[in-house]
Amino acid sequence: MPSQTSAAPRVRRTQADRSAATRDALVAAARRLFAEHGFAEVPADAIVAAAGVTRGALYHQFADKTAISDPVEALRYTVRIWLDICVEPEIHRIALIDGPSVLGWAHWREVCQRHVFGLVQTVVERGIELGRIRAQSARPLAHVLMGAGDEAALYVAEAADLTRARAEMIEVLDQLIAGVTM
Repeated sequence: MPSQTSAAPRVRRTQADRSAATRDALVAAARRLFAEHGFAEVPADAIVAAAGVTRGALYHQFADKTAISDPVEALRYTVRIWLDICVEPEIHRIALIDGPSVLGWAHWREVCQRHVFGLVQTVVERGIELGRIRAQSARPLAHVLMGAGDEAALYVAEAADLTRARAEMIEVLDQLIAGVTM
């Protein structure tokens, strides 16, 4: 007696599809592990294990673990995270309002330079090295990106419609980033 159920035809993925899926899995695993443990504390073996792929797959997709995080995507991702957290009342109050006024602008700026600016400048420098960001002086660009990010955070945090303001600023900052990329 013939079977009443028929198997759906299997759709074969192309090599490009499989490669993209591997790449996406590696990036997602690395991002999660880097956020949890810090970049220096995450060996390549942990990334491949979390992604469910082989070490060879990692090196087929990327030169090494530092190449996993695309600097331009890292900038876009950071913008979104910053705009998400800036609406939290304590972050808004401390980081955007009271910090600069209580510490004084010069000291506040020095603290930001020491703890945040170097990270932004490093991402920009890496983007330039990889040819993802147009060749230019990284330091001034990092200053512009930080200034734009802080102003965007204030705009969003003080908006009546947070969702709309966030979407507007993401669009504007994405265009700014696109303007310096290749």
